[in-house]
Amino acid sequence: MASITPHKNGYRVQVYVKGQRDSQVFRTQREAKAWGAAREEELRKRAKLEPADAHTLREVLVRYLDEVTAKKEGQRHETLRIRAFMEQFAELVDLPLSQVKTPELARWRDARLKGFTTVEGRKVNAVASSTVNRDINWLRNALSIARDEWHWMTHNPFAGFRFPNDPPPRDRRVTTAEVRAICRACNYVTGRPPISKTQEVAYAFLIALRTSMRVGEIVTLGKDNVDMKKRTATLAHKMQYLTGKPRVVPLTRHAIRLLTPLMERDRCFTVTAASLDTLFRKERDRLAVGMPSIASLHFHDTRAEALTRLSRKVDVMTLAKISGHKDLAILQNTYYRESAEDIAARL
Repeated sequence: MASITPHKNGYRVQVYVKGQRDSQVFRTQREAKAWGAAREEELRKRAKLEPADAHTLREVLVRYLDEVTAKKEGQRHETLRIRAFMEQFAELVDLPLSQVKTPELARWRDARLKGFTTVEGRKVNAVASSTVNRDINWLRNALSIARDEWHWMTHNPFAGFRFPNDPPPRDRRVTTAEVRAICRACNYVTGRPPISKTQEVAYAFLIALRTSMRVGEIVTLGKDNVDMKKRTATLAHKMQYLTGKPRVVPLTRHAIRLLTPLMERDRCFTVTAASLDTLFRKERDRLAVGMPSIASLHFHDTRAEALTRLSRKVDVMTLAKISGHKDLAILQNTYYRESAEDIAARL
């Protein structure tokens, strides 16, 4: 039976049925009694349901955000993706888990690939298959946890599900002419610490080409995590919530020479990862007016370029240790970009 107690704003009613608890505050005792009786009856009916009928996909995602996503290094981006999914596909996320099956997920997949109109009438453009696959990854993980750990469901909604084909991996290389153009545009001066944020972009670009670090890792470099004697950099990474330890990156002699002028600072860079990427694209687009080929260059291409160059010096296991990849297929298919002509020339 509902418990009703006086409250500063009226009356608080508390309901507890077979482990499920709920409470509300109402202005009058009559409203509190009515809500308490109705809510108690609702919880009793829900207690008789199978877990897959009692819980919705929205409940899964809300709990997943609190218990899983919040612990990830890249929690901000995943949170935005999940919230957008819950807003744009309200009909799907409000379904009981027993009704979330392969056909429903297939319709969601096709809508993402072709574009769709939301309940509010807003048009959402189609996205690339790689974007859909990223969304599938967190959704599949959330439903797997709901099934295996929370016991909210027994079936696998992704059984028989066709995953979109990823586009072919980039094969873009970074040329010497492009490196020189970027350095000139950013007013890079060899051997001198950067003064402006634009000069920091050039420094970060060169360091990325020598170390294969990501932009988010480069901007964290400083006295605390760079050991110039051991030639290593100890970096936090996005999967550290699973591994429990940071990534240690060996530094080449070229990288040490680049970092030496910056070691006078506590933090090598004052620019953030987002600002650095924005400034890089600004300089690249300005250069593209007279150098059209540079328009397709991404800062992240430096990671693949660095690993391709390092592959000539070390074996694949050592290269995976440098890059931090546990899946050698990703290293080979995505980041190793030497062409057949380049290999033939070396043979």
